[in-house]
Amino acid sequence: MSTPTSLDLPDGVRRTTIRTARGAFAALKAVPASGVCEREGALLVPGYTGSKEDFLAILDLLADGSRQVAAIDMRGQFETPGADGPAGYAAAALGADIVAIMHATGARHLVGHSYGGLVGREAVLGAAGAGIASFTLMSSGPAALTGPRAQELRAMLEALGADAGDAPDGAALDGAALDGAALDGAALRAGISEIWHAHLEPQTVAAGVPGHIVAFLGRRMLSNDPAGLVLMARHMLAAPDRTAELAGLDRVQKLVIYGENDNSWSPTAQENMARRLGARRLCIPAAVHSPAVEAPATTASALTTFWDAAEAASARPAATAVPGAR
Repeated sequence: MSTPTSLDLPDGVRRTTIRTARGAFAALKAVPASGVCEREGALLVPGYTGSKEDFLAILDLLADGSRQVAAIDMRGQFETPGADGPAGYAAAALGADIVAIMHATGARHLVGHSYGGLVGREAVLGAAGAGIASFTLMSSGPAALTGPRAQELRAMLEALGADAGDAPDGAALDGAALDGAALDGAALRAGISEIWHAHLEPQTVAAGVPGHIVAFLGRRMLSNDPAGLVLMARHMLAAPDRTAELAGLDRVQKLVIYGENDNSWSPTAQENMARRLGARRLCIPAAVHSPAVEAPATTASALTTFWDAAEAASARPAATAVPGAR
């Protein structure tokens, strides 16, 4: 999970609620110091067990580019209410949430970190790119999570008494077990609490994370909708490769950004994905899986440069064919 280095709100950043046709979403919103937004807005989507606070270190830097920027908690994450049932955590449903938030805020640039990248991809494909100027996959991959991080996720599901499932979409997975006596909400919540207190919290403390940040991480983990954690994990472990579909949306500018030491989707996998997408690519030296936390200045600069270029490209008129030209 991403670990913010500070919880202080930078100047120009405030907590808010974004209300959409699909419900209300907790958010952090940043505006330029001048109050004038000369550039198109952006939406930042966190990863699994993450939250809007994962972007605190870059929000004000991005807003200084004369644009409004919002970071959210997805449905069921931290301070955003959970779904009414398993279907609300289907990949397509989470993607539809993102499209609704972009419509509500007027954002034209979308950034998805880690699992948020998979959800962002569903949003872009679900909207067929309409109204979306650019899409950034940050420390995300082309398909299901593999390797040691996938093994950790499967172990977590096993500890909760929930298998990983075998379908790529949360809606297709059998959510009925979540209503059973062995896996009711209270049991899942107790299991998540045990995982935090017995494993994640000691690891965080041993890593030297300050006490108030540890307390925040615990509060965030225990605030997640337990059913959402299970169903999102299942999707992350079985997500199909939709890179070719995304590459087909030529009018959406694409960027792939990741740390050179990423320990989730490998740098090689992300480099190959960028090549298949025909996307711009940035590998950040010394960063791991959370560039917005580990290299905020570099990350913010890269996003601003990319967004400015995407806006310039969309403003250029299409080339006019010259009769007889080849």
